Amino acid sequence: MSTSIDSAQINELAVLIADRLFIQVGNWNLYLGDAGLAKDLAIECQANFDQGANVASRKGLEAIEVKLGGGKTKLPLLELIPPNQFFDLEEILEPYCR
Repeated sequence: MSTSIDSAQINELAVLIADRLFIQVGNWNLYLGDAGLAKDLAIECQANFDQGANVASRKGLEAIEVKLGGGKTKLPLLELIPPNQFFDLEEILEPYCR
């Protein structure tokens, strides 16, 4: 059974992610929508919906590499979000993983 979703659902998921999840740098929060990463994260998570929200969240956050310093350094998105954001992403993905 395929758990893929259509582009309208990807866009819906990206909107949910965009204003809720953020990269934290010092005391500054950069929301994924502003960083242009929400849709990429939605696509990466969608690829793993059949494995549940926890796995889809982790794999999605690990798959997105964020370029820093003009690309000199790349870190997985998982390393740049506060720990509670992982659980927020799981909560967002839960309805899609059923």
